[in-house]
Amino acid sequence: MSTQQKVEVRKEPWRIDLFTKFPWLKRFVQLRSFQFLLVLPNLALFYIFLLTGIFGSPVGNRNMIIVFVWILWWFLLIAVMVPFVGRLWCIMCPLPFFGDWLQRLALIKVRPGKTRGLNNQLFGLKKRWPKKLTNIWLQNIGFLALATISVLLVTRPIVSTVVLGSMIVLASVMALIWQGRTFCLYVCPVSGFLGLYAMTSMVELRSKDPTVCLKCKTKGCRAGSESGWACPWLVYMGKLDRNNFCGLCMECVKSCPNDNISLNFRPFCSDTALKGYDEAWKAFIMLVLAMAYSVVLLGPWGFLKDWANISESGNWVGFAIYAFSLWFTCLVGFPCIYYLAIRVGRWLAARSIPRPPSPVPSIKELFIRYAYTLVPLGLLAWIAFSVPLLMVNGSYIISVLSDPMGRGWNLFGTADFPWTPFYPEWVTYIQIPLLLVGLYYAIRKGHEIAAQVWQDNDRAVRSLMPVGTLLTLVTIAFMKLFVG
Repeated sequence: MSTQQKVEVRKEPWRIDLFTKFPWLKRFVQLRSFQFLLVLPNLALFYIFLLTGIFGSPVGNRNMIIVFVWILWWFLLIAVMVPFVGRLWCIMCPLPFFGDWLQRLALIKVRPGKTRGLNNQLFGLKKRWPKKLTNIWLQNIGFLALATISVLLVTRPIVSTVVLGSMIVLASVMALIWQGRTFCLYVCPVSGFLGLYAMTSMVELRSKDPTVCLKCKTKGCRAGSESGWACPWLVYMGKLDRNNFCGLCMECVKSCPNDNISLNFRPFCSDTALKGYDEAWKAFIMLVLAMAYSVVLLGPWGFLKDWANISESGNWVGFAIYAFSLWFTCLVGFPCIYYLAIRVGRWLAARSIPRPPSPVPSIKELFIRYAYTLVPLGLLAWIAFSVPLLMVNGSYIISVLSDPMGRGWNLFGTADFPWTPFYPEWVTYIQIPLLLVGLYYAIRKGHEIAAQVWQDNDRAVRSLMPVGTLLTLVTIAFMKLFVG
C-alpha cells in the first residue's frame, strides 16, 4: 500500500473543560443538593401531569399531560437537550426519584458505610442484574411497543398517565431489588434512545487523565465516598469513553479524591463506536420510527392514520397490519437492506486490495461500526419531524397553561388563546436543512469509521458507497414526505 493510499485518521482535536472555564458551574454540581434541586420542580410538575391525566379533560389538546409532555417536553428533549447537553434530562428525571430514595433513605446527605464493596450504606436486596440482560434489548422492545400505541399516548391523557405512572412504580420496585439505576440502564424506553443519541452530544463527562484513575486505590467514582454516592449508573470513570451510559448525575465530581473529572464541550458527533447488535438495532428502530411517524401523520394516506388510531377507528385488523408492518420493518426489513449494503460495500472494497492481501474486516464488524451512520441522520430526522409539533401546535401550550384540566379555568388569562400556528409556511424550509445536516454528518462520520477499519482511502470509499447510497435514499424519502 502506497503512502498516498493510506488514510490518516484524525481525532477531533479540541475539548473545552467547562469546569475550568466556569468555576461556579463546578461549585454548583458539587453541592450535595444539586440533583435534588433539579428533580424537585420536575417531580411537582409530574405530579400535576398525572392528576390532569386522571381528572382532566379526555380531549388531548385541552389536557396538560398531552400538551406539555408530548409537544413541549418532547421537542426540548430531542431538539435541544440531546444534541447540546446529552443526557441532561437524566439528572432531573422524576421516574427514578423514589427508587433512589428507597435505596439511600436520604434525599441529599450521603450515608458512609460498606455495602457489597461500595463505600456507602445502601438498602434493598442489592442484587446484580443478570449478565445476559446487560444490554439494551429490553429498551429496544419497550420503545417499539410504546411507539406502536403512540397515537393513544398523544391523544388519550389516561393512557399517558397509566404508562408514566407504571414506569415510576417499576423503577421503584427494581431499585429495591437490583443495584443502582438498573431500570434506567436496561429497561427505561426513554433512556435507550437518550443513550444512543447522546453520542452526538456536544457535552461529555470524562476523567481528565485516565492514568490517574488507574492508579487510584479508592475508585471513589464507582464505589462512592463520604462526599458522594457510588455511581448509580455503575460507571468507572477511568474507562468511560462514550456518553451512552453516563447519566450526568455528577456524583463522581463529588466523590473523586483526585479532582480528576472534567465536563467537556466538544464537537458534534464525537462518539462514534457502537458496541453491539443491540445498539445497532436501536439505530434501526429509531430511524424507521421517525419515517413511520412521518408517513402516518404527515403523509396523504388517511387509512394509515385510521389503522394506527385504534381507539377511534376500532379497526383491529387494520391495527394488526400496521403493528406487524412497523415491527417487521424495524426488526427485519430495514436491517436486511442495510445488511445487503454492508455486504456489497465489503465486496467492492475487497476487490481493490493490493497484493499481498491485507486482512478484510468481518461482516459483523462492518455491520456494527457502520450502523453509527444512522445515529446523526436519525437524530436530525427526529428533530425535523418534531419541528411542526411545536410550530403548528405550540399555541395549545398557552391556552392549556391557564386551563390545565380543560375544566373552564382561566388561571393566567390565556385560556381563550386561539390555536395559532407559528409560521407554518416555514416548516419545510427548516426541515430540509436539518435533514441535509444529518446526512452530512452520517457520511462524514461513516468515512472516518471506514478509514479506521480499512486504513486505505480507496477501500474506505468503496466500502462506504452502498451505505452512503442507502442513507441518501432515506434522506430523499424524508424530504418527499415533508415537502409533500
